[in-house]
Amino acid sequence: MKDNQTKAGILYAAFAYLIWGLFPIYWKNLQGVGADEILANRVLWSFVFMVLLVTITRKWKKLGEVLYSFKKNKKQGFMLFIASVLVSCNWFIYIWAVNANQIIETSLGYYINPLVSVMLGMFVLKEKLTKAQYVSVGLAAIGVLILTISHGSFPWIALSLAFTFGLYGLAKKLISIDSEIGLTLETMFITPIALLYIVYLFVKGDHAFLAGSSGMDVLLMISGVLTAVPLLFFAKGAQRIPLSMLGFIQYMTPTLTLILGVFVYDEPFTSTHLLSFVFIWSALTLYSLSKTKLFSQSNHAKRKDSAEA
Repeated sequence: MKDNQTKAGILYAAFAYLIWGLFPIYWKNLQGVGADEILANRVLWSFVFMVLLVTITRKWKKLGEVLYSFKKNKKQGFMLFIASVLVSCNWFIYIWAVNANQIIETSLGYYINPLVSVMLGMFVLKEKLTKAQYVSVGLAAIGVLILTISHGSFPWIALSLAFTFGLYGLAKKLISIDSEIGLTLETMFITPIALLYIVYLFVKGDHAFLAGSSGMDVLLMISGVLTAVPLLFFAKGAQRIPLSMLGFIQYMTPTLTLILGVFVYDEPFTSTHLLSFVFIWSALTLYSLSKTKLFSQSNHAKRKDSAEA
């Protein structure tokens, strides 16, 4: 049963990270719209989508029960609110960076993020790593350090993305709420602010939504679906697998993002990038192998030999 839960968790997480890795393509089509307006629409339409989903799945009663439970369990409600703030900050930084031609630095941020997740798993959740996994973390850290140093300036975008999403993952791990209910409440907390900001833009006359381009309007509305779906799968994955494993699967996202930045949007890829990739992918390979039966059997045999000696 546990193995099935782990496999399902890996698939959920991998699907979420695949969508996030391809996100730059979508946000590039919204160039000309301010990151603040994109974020406001993203929050609003995510909430609308979640309301429809909760209605279709008939979970309004369950949502009401969860809200009522916050009276007794204020910590859960507070963690959910913190999660919504963290993911909103992450969205804004990411959208701004992509449209400011900083795709490479966003990929750096999501390369750093798994290390943040692993460390949070170790220090906050007391998750234990094997020797092979410690080595893999060290290799990944070297690769990220090479990228960071080669960047030539303090990578504030990368670090902001890494820590906001790393802490978001931790918050989701600590919240034992149905993923659909949790995401509906997350977006509900922020939607009033998003709606007020959209109204403000309309009053000011400085808005892109409903300003003439129906194609742009559709893209802004669909951003809600594209935001909610991977977050739902991420939440399902986070509840089923260790935070450290979740962190390493996340390397899918920055790898896809970096490929897009280099081969689609012509951002530079140097020999330094290649060197760092060797370290990072070696770490990922080692970590992946450490979760297989081959490693488990090897470690068991070593423990048995040492006990007999």
